[in-house]
Amino acid sequence: MPHRSSPRRVARALSAAVALLTGLSVLTGCGESAPVKTADGKYVLRYQGATGQVGAYELAQDLGYFEKITLHWEGDTTSGPANIQAAATNQVELGSAFNGAVVKLIAGGAKVTSVLSSYGADEQSFTGYYVREDSGITSARDLIGKKVAVNTLGAHHEFITREWLHQQGLSEQEIKQVQLTVVPPANTEDAVRKGQVDVGALGGVFRDTALARGGIRPLYTDKAIFGTAAYGTYVFRDDYIAKNPEAVKDFVQGTARAIRWLQVTPREQVQAKFTEIINKRGRNENANLVPYWLSSGIPAPGAVVAEKEIQIWIDWLVRNGELPNGKLKATDLFTNKFNPYANGTYRPESGPTGEAVAAK
Repeated sequence: MPHRSSPRRVARALSAAVALLTGLSVLTGCGESAPVKTADGKYVLRYQGATGQVGAYELAQDLGYFEKITLHWEGDTTSGPANIQAAATNQVELGSAFNGAVVKLIAGGAKVTSVLSSYGADEQSFTGYYVREDSGITSARDLIGKKVAVNTLGAHHEFITREWLHQQGLSEQEIKQVQLTVVPPANTEDAVRKGQVDVGALGGVFRDTALARGGIRPLYTDKAIFGTAAYGTYVFRDDYIAKNPEAVKDFVQGTARAIRWLQVTPREQVQAKFTEIINKRGRNENANLVPYWLSSGIPAPGAVVAEKEIQIWIDWLVRNGELPNGKLKATDLFTNKFNPYANGTYRPESGPTGEAVAAK
């Protein structure tokens, strides 16, 4: 299977037509992307979710942090690259993906901007790349000719794996011989244990339950390579930001506050809230994954985007010959101006409503 990411692979996206929003009135106006509003004047933001999980923006809506927007679920996403492509092509208003995939999408001509960190690695939440305990694989060189299971190509797992191989001294020709194989996260542990793949990327509930069963060990982790940092961002189309800045500002302030709520609220309370949201939204799913939630995974208060979290992937793509040097500048790809934890509305150490935070 080809292992190098490409613009076509990153641009792979959902092609289903967007369903008509029921009970909504479309404002008349010029342009093909006139904003949709509810009867009481709120902007409707279409998004793609994830089965059995609660996005920070879904939490924000439940907590009452939005004033000018309301969310409309358009189904579940297949991957980060597909999600941001859906946003770039006006299938939804917002998307989230690994920052390297965001950079590649913009390099390919997409007019989107990152507005808020969406996921990352902290001391409790990170992605590990695991082998069987009885495997003879102990080094990067042992992976030449072997298979590494990732959830999708052109995204976080591929970038992290290729970066680790590079840091461990493998040449580009040797890295090409490591086979990246797409395996759904729910099947990755089983594929590793059965020897169908040699290494599997496991995070969140899939990592924790696999470790509880024993018999596997980590070969490398994203946290060990890059430390605690945000690895993904939420993006909006530039034309949407220009035409509807109030909607984007409300999304960012509410979602940033919801992420801060996750950062300062006891785990049991978070899990109870997630279970409540999942049970009442009526999507024919269950809350079985919720007890394994450990943390937001985002170290920065309120998910403020750091320049280095974008620049590192620009440098990575330049080094790998996938982006001309000087074509993109990190500060042009993101903005923190809507984030209350960056624009002076709240002190970074404060809670989701600006109050002082007690010890967690």
